[in-house]
Amino acid sequence: MRHQVTRFAPLLMRSVFKKIFPEVSKQLHYWKTKADAIPNIELREQALASISSKKFHCQGGSVYSVLAEARWKDAIQFIVAYQTISDYLDNLCDRSTSLDPKDFRMLHQSMEDALSPEAAVKNYYQFREDQNDGGYLTALVQTCQEALRSIPSYEMIQSYCLRLEQLYSDLQVHKHVKKEERIPRLENWFQNFKEKWPSLSWYEFSASSGSTLGIFCMIGYAMGGKMNVSLAENILESYFPFMQGLHILLDYYIDQQEDLEEDDLNFCNYYRDETHLKERLLFFIKQTNKSVQLLPHKHFHEMVHNGLVGLYLADPKVKDLQNGKQITRMLLQASGIRSTFFHINIKLYNRLKGKTQEA
Repeated sequence: MRHQVTRFAPLLMRSVFKKIFPEVSKQLHYWKTKADAIPNIELREQALASISSKKFHCQGGSVYSVLAEARWKDAIQFIVAYQTISDYLDNLCDRSTSLDPKDFRMLHQSMEDALSPEAAVKNYYQFREDQNDGGYLTALVQTCQEALRSIPSYEMIQSYCLRLEQLYSDLQVHKHVKKEERIPRLENWFQNFKEKWPSLSWYEFSASSGSTLGIFCMIGYAMGGKMNVSLAENILESYFPFMQGLHILLDYYIDQQEDLEEDDLNFCNYYRDETHLKERLLFFIKQTNKSVQLLPHKHFHEMVHNGLVGLYLADPKVKDLQNGKQITRMLLQASGIRSTFFHINIKLYNRLKGKTQEA
């Protein structure tokens, strides 16, 4: 998969549907089998639920395997394992009875260890009642570590990956504590970054911290033998906050009804009204496209941006949102013709896959 193909949306889509998505499904099947064998009922249920309901997170992230060229399968192995850790822990924090920040911090130590090939695995469940996962989380961490050991240049970019991971883990701790403590903690956390990002609100900064895309981008380039410190710095500046913020705001946008029913924190609820939400989504779309111009293979990153918009707005949950169709049209139009192309093709792919599974 050479970089030239990323200039053409149809060729990229063919690679995504024929090679990348099937490999993602293969990897997720492996982890589902592992999750099925988890002895603890609660941990097993959350592991299986995270795989079944959040598969598209792995699909979206695995597009970065294109950057790994000949090592695209190795990149997918890392991306699926790391994203599965993220989705599993999100479920554990959202759905568990624990509200202990020590528990959440220890759980997310696994994400730091997964990016640290030299780190020893730990008992990530030590501050919660449910303990025995049969080695599931440890296996995910070690799969990531093994993949990173195979990258000669990883040491030079490890600190950049860990900076993004630290933001992610901090967010997960703050947003899952006692309900009355969440907003004050998130607002206080943002004070440390407000001077650098004055155009953002605390909830937009929080959303930007909740994405794994910057990490996947760095690992994709590194596996393709293209990584250096300058590129790592450019990726960090290009992906955070706007590309990552757009990613997570779209995720929260389509989950509004679900989060309302589950009483989960949703950052889209903090906009003044629907007009304000639309204005800020458009702002993130514009800034994302501007920020990725700094990167090599900018056509690829533009299409990731287009693909994000197309992928999330193709989710069936959008039709249940108030003015969902109208907002979808507006955002697709603002993102450009390629977003519409991805949107149509992803909806068609999902429809065909659904019929295949029914048969």
